[in-house]
Amino acid sequence: MRTVGRSDRKSMGPGRFLCVRDAGRRGRLIPDFHENSFNIHINGVFHCTIRYSHLFTFYETLKREFGAGNLPPFPPKKFLPLSPIKVEERRQHLERFIQIVSQDPQISNSDVFNGFFLNAQQETQKEKAEAVSLDVFLMNGHKITVKIMSTDQTDDVLESVASQIELPDEFVYYFGLFLVQKEEEGDNSLVRKLQEFESPFISLKYANKQGVHRIVLRKSFWDSSYEDDLLDNKVAMNLLYIQAVSDIERLWTLGTKEQIKHLATLQQRGSKREYLRLARTMKYYGYIQFKPCYTDYPNHGCRVLVAAGHRELNFRIQTDSVPEDEEIIMDKDRKRKLELSFEYLMAKDTLQWISLTTDQAILISMCLQSMVDELIMKKQGKKMKKPQDRPKGGSAPAVKRDNSYGFSLNKQFTIPSPDQDEPKGKNDKNDKSVISNNAFDTIGDDDL
Repeated sequence: MRTVGRSDRKSMGPGRFLCVRDAGRRGRLIPDFHENSFNIHINGVFHCTIRYSHLFTFYETLKREFGAGNLPPFPPKKFLPLSPIKVEERRQHLERFIQIVSQDPQISNSDVFNGFFLNAQQETQKEKAEAVSLDVFLMNGHKITVKIMSTDQTDDVLESVASQIELPDEFVYYFGLFLVQKEEEGDNSLVRKLQEFESPFISLKYANKQGVHRIVLRKSFWDSSYEDDLLDNKVAMNLLYIQAVSDIERLWTLGTKEQIKHLATLQQRGSKREYLRLARTMKYYGYIQFKPCYTDYPNHGCRVLVAAGHRELNFRIQTDSVPEDEEIIMDKDRKRKLELSFEYLMAKDTLQWISLTTDQAILISMCLQSMVDELIMKKQGKKMKKPQDRPKGGSAPAVKRDNSYGFSLNKQFTIPSPDQDEPKGKNDKNDKSVISNNAFDTIGDDDL
């Protein structure tokens, strides 16, 4: 069964996904007060602990860089001790401030924003900047060891990996670094894509305290037509081939007996280009498959296999009343705790909430967000970024362990807003007291 869904065009962060593990909602980065500091969770994972004074200095830096009129209100300083009620009010105001600025692409894509949270992660984990080796794996288990600084951010590490395997600059950001966890059953499951505001070395070190993890290099796009750009380069094509073989072997991509037999023949011949072209015709090619979970549709407690790809979220419901291979396609989500809910257009003028119960709710939401980002990028005629496109010249305030700050900014460092030439109305998105965005404004139902 296939139906067409609609989005409600709100509660969606822009290019990055920020949320918390305990009271999450799409696009949120929320501080939680603890012992005179605030614990910040990003993408469902504890990221750092920051004092109010650090956040206030961060706010002052953002004012100098972007202008006070482009920022939401920030809770003022208080010179007397705060009561528990006032502390909670401050926490809520900080939550709202960070939530809003993290949804502004001009701010959240800046060196100031990313550098601040990168430095905060470094200081929280008490990680000194030092030369280290980091192992990054391909999907076939091949290990690439790069020499980096322990505090290098994700894009720096990705570029180091690309340089080592001689992947041309124009193809670097077709790929990304992902954190993967080894499950008790022996399989590997994707945890999340690493973001610009974190250090892969520190994130991996922290993750390994909760289980065995590794960092893998995977393609970072959804539209398989992007592969046409990569097939003429031997290194890029080989990365695609390795991932395609892995996905087929682990049954993420499904094919007929004839297709599987033909692929085996092409693999024996070393015909990687032809292998990829055939694989692209197979079911769920390029999808991410998630761990089995449960849904309340059509009945409560139905087991479901969920996959994301090709501009859709694909459900294979396993119940007695619904055939196992019957499919439902959905395209909008709202996350709350470990429940992922969709207001879904079942028929004309008939909306129904459908929920998932899964420990991968944040990952699923991030996948849908990145699909939206890719759709917007294509509709605007933009290309994949290159290493030389990364903004340079700004430096974020550095969180010091003595609670002081040191920072400098290049006044020439600016990032133009994608909609800076559009007319502004009285009640438009410049009202920073309203949490909203226009992530879906250029996307119609035919795109989803």
